[in-house]
Amino acid sequence: MQLQFLEGQHLRQMLLAGAALLQERKEEINSLNVFPVPDGDTGTNMSLTVTAAVREVEMAAGDLGSIAGALANGSLMGARGNSGVILSQLFRGFAAGLEGKVEASPMEFALALQEGVKTAYRGVMKPVEGTILTVAKEGARAALQAARRGEDILGVLESAIGQAEITLNRTPEILPVLKEAGVVDAGGKGLLCIMQGALLGLKGEDLAALSQPAEVLRPVQEGVGEEPAALTYQYCTEFIIKGHGLDIEKIRLRLSDLGDSLIAVGTGEVIKVHIHTNHPGQALEIGLEQGTLHDVKIDNMAEQHREVLAANPPEAAGPGIADSDEVQAEVGTGVIAVALGEGITAILESLGVERVIDGGQTMNPSTEELVRSIENSRYNKVILLPNNKNVILAAQQARDLTKKEVLVVPSKSIPQGIAALLAFDPEADLETNGQEMTAAIEEVKTGEVTYAVRDSSFNGQKIQAGDILGLIDGELSVLGQEPEEVVLKLLEQLVEDDGEILTIYYGEGVSSAAAQELAARVSDAYPQCEVEVYEGGQPLYYYIVAVE
Repeated sequence: MQLQFLEGQHLRQMLLAGAALLQERKEEINSLNVFPVPDGDTGTNMSLTVTAAVREVEMAAGDLGSIAGALANGSLMGARGNSGVILSQLFRGFAAGLEGKVEASPMEFALALQEGVKTAYRGVMKPVEGTILTVAKEGARAALQAARRGEDILGVLESAIGQAEITLNRTPEILPVLKEAGVVDAGGKGLLCIMQGALLGLKGEDLAALSQPAEVLRPVQEGVGEEPAALTYQYCTEFIIKGHGLDIEKIRLRLSDLGDSLIAVGTGEVIKVHIHTNHPGQALEIGLEQGTLHDVKIDNMAEQHREVLAANPPEAAGPGIADSDEVQAEVGTGVIAVALGEGITAILESLGVERVIDGGQTMNPSTEELVRSIENSRYNKVILLPNNKNVILAAQQARDLTKKEVLVVPSKSIPQGIAALLAFDPEADLETNGQEMTAAIEEVKTGEVTYAVRDSSFNGQKIQAGDILGLIDGELSVLGQEPEEVVLKLLEQLVEDDGEILTIYYGEGVSSAAAQELAARVSDAYPQCEVEVYEGGQPLYYYIVAVE
């Protein structure tokens, strides 16, 4: 089989098969995370990112440039976690290399892979070799060499896969932490699965068994059980515009006066629009002036809210905050935070957080969820607290996709987020708040206690499944058999001689009595500290402790 040109239908087949193979192997990829903690989710994050891209591609026009653009847009908005964001940047650069093309030669295909690598490296502030970036770089380099040798599309992709696999197997030699844990890089493995599936799809091998993408996890609906407020804009309007030479900025400008929560993303050939408006017909007319309309969806939000309220009466509703989708933007600064746990959510809200997005250790929110929350803020300026190192890249990506002025304070834990909130001044400008809040997070040390999900080795320590793990600022520091004992060992490293404030947040599997007993032991051991205990309700982590 010879394939001298890559067309839109080929790229669609490649993505469907790549997504299916990634879904099939995501748990294997999850198990490769260096830390054997229960939130090892690289495979899940990458699978959800690619699935979002699949949905976008299935709605796109058939030419190569449009399919590639849809791949970029879908993965951009659906990106979850650092691995998903880097993957979306690889796709973004790849799409840029194919922009406006109906078909691509082997050399053009290889150059597009190269452009993907360049874009991904630019998108990461401190690129680390021995990761997905290295696997992508070496694979793209091999693809270019194959194209120069005169290989066809299949030969170029096979060369890229062959070198990517060699490089993946070398990642433990490049990154010592992988060698000690006895694993290859999880992100690189995920990328290799996508590429291998893409080759199967391109050849038509076993495509029927591989063409079902992952089921998308829907975010928890906010505002369930809240009393409906008076809607400023009643109709949630979504549609896709297809055409040639579409001007996204012009379309955004035309639509901006019709309502709020406007999101318009895409390429010169296909643009996806979301807006809350009282005049959906006018929004559609603007779309028609630019091209043809597809997948039009108009929902009456007032009616939807009444139906949800009837199905979820207030007494049955879970925790959450009132949805502010229908509130016009006010002058001022709002704070949005990412967190899990009823108690932690309540604490964040009590400190002035406008909206809490479910996520963090066990499920990273997508770029689209973050963008939607920013757009739905009642304020024209927003401070975003990721509260997890694996959410920071997605938060920064969301910041760049909204018209609002957004500041990402790079909090890596709940205690850091709370410290930042205590330094927040709603009367100050974003720059001042950024300086003060960033300084505040540097003054708090975080300890976390969870358990090992598999046997492993880290920093010379042998870890067995079921061991209790103590992390300090994300780094494994203590091993033990009882959560409370691990907390005490963590504090030996965290607490210094001068006066400290020590806060304990206990998780959903820990009783109040056990937490109070631990607090008493901590107070006895550190009489100079002020010890506070709160029910955090966080899953999988027995305790989170903060030392200031």
